[in-house]
Amino acid sequence: MSDLADLLRDISYEVMPFRRTEQAVLHHVPTSVPLTITTTEAKGLGVTLDLAERLHGHGYQVAPHLAARQFVDAHHVEDVVARLREAGIRSVFVIGGDAPRPLGRFPDAFALLQAIEATGHPFDQVGIAGYPEGHALIPRDTVDLALKQKAPFATRIITQICFNATTTASWAAGIASAGVEPPVYVGLPGPVNRQRLVRISGGLGLGQSARFLRKQGGFLWRLLLPSGYRPTRLVRRLGPAVSEVDSNIRGLHIFTFNELRQTEWWRQRLLGAVAEWLECE
Repeated sequence: MSDLADLLRDISYEVMPFRRTEQAVLHHVPTSVPLTITTTEAKGLGVTLDLAERLHGHGYQVAPHLAARQFVDAHHVEDVVARLREAGIRSVFVIGGDAPRPLGRFPDAFALLQAIEATGHPFDQVGIAGYPEGHALIPRDTVDLALKQKAPFATRIITQICFNATTTASWAAGIASAGVEPPVYVGLPGPVNRQRLVRISGGLGLGQSARFLRKQGGFLWRLLLPSGYRPTRLVRRLGPAVSEVDSNIRGLHIFTFNELRQTEWWRQRLLGAVAEWLECE
């Protein structure tokens, strides 16, 4: 259980920049929990940056998602970097983005990472995405090469959803042995229901909604099973799986889908349960 306790001590939440997000974060999430803030094609990068600035002002450590396909050119990158630095934000999460076509010169995260680095290594923390089970639309060899290209610019890797703890742990061990050095934070859904996902998708616009639901397809399928999805089950399996391999997994990243009250209640309850288990060992 000590491995599980270590994972739970280093945990972050992903939130989506909707109208009531700021209020929900302030009501339910302690400032000790770092946040990433998604960016959507429908709402644009500005909404993400606005929320990041406000939450940072409230004392949260925030990392806005910077989607490469939403940047136009190097001047656009420089403007966003300057804005974040002026606000005191020192963490970002760099992704390619789900838009079908890039707005400008940056088709993927690697291209944007290079452009950000050209502005003078402006951030202390830079997150990138990892795919333990590959990417539905990109060949595995391409995904693996992209990770190796991005890793030198990054300080952490956040995985996309994988429901098999052994697969995730083995993948993390494999990339570490291949020389990919940034620590891995396992991304997993928090306690959220299917109706919540459908409501969220409804606010994204038709095309973006379809891509959102397709991206969450495996999660939706699991929610329809009689036993449903239980984040505690997956987290409890991760502890032993991590201890069985020489991986670089350091913590957890929870996709909250803005179900913040339930997510924080779940985290606190799990922390208490792990403390009791450790006392009994």
